[in-house]
Amino acid sequence: PALFMENARKGSIVSRANSIGSTSASSVPNTDDEDSDYHQESCKESYKDQRRRAHTQAEQKRRDAIKKGYNDLQAIVPTCEQQDFSISSQKLSKAIVLQKTIDYIQFLHKEKKKQEEEVSTLRKDVMALKIMKVNYEQIVKAHQDNPHEGKNQISDEVKFNVFQGIMDSLFQSFNASVSVTSFQELSACVFSWIEEHCKPQTLQDIVIRVLHKVKSQLY
Repeated sequence: PALFMENARKGSIVSRANSIGSTSASSVPNTDDEDSDYHQESCKESYKDQRRRAHTQAEQKRRDAIKKGYNDLQAIVPTCEQQDFSISSQKLSKAIVLQKTIDYIQFLHKEKKKQEEEVSTLRKDVMALKIMKVNYEQIVKAHQDNPHEGKNQISDEVKFNVFQGIMDSLFQSFNASVSVTSFQELSACVFSWIEEHCKPQTLQDIVIRVLHKVKSQLY
């Protein structure tokens, strides 16, 4: 009986201990699961924040690039500079900057075309001067080779009459072909006149005709 009572007492103690432990365990919150959920939620929010931050930075960079582009255009295009001090405090709108830039580019294209035409005209001038240089060199060489040939055989008056006849004939064609309304038109007409009326064969015919005329007047 004593042994039975002792075992019964021990069983009662163990039973009360188990009941107390189960009650305590049930009253304690499940911190491991909640920590895991909180961590996942924090990671999720952090990823969203990172994406939002990256998008904001990219948008800011884009706006800065556009702003810098418009500032560069205003610095490059002369017509974008404020000339009126009364509106100097007002900032040019993007539409005005773009329109002024387009106008300036069109102006540059016209200037480029004009300069190309001037270069073409200058090249023709150079070509004409080279031809004249070669002709004068040939004349000088001929005089150097025969310094006394034809000396004192023709008077200055006759030479002047020949020269006058040649120039009168050339002036008639020049006056009929060349317009002097503007310098550009004059330049274009002069070269056309030279190519048409100052060809070697044409000049030769003019000189022969003038010489025959002067000869008929002398004899």
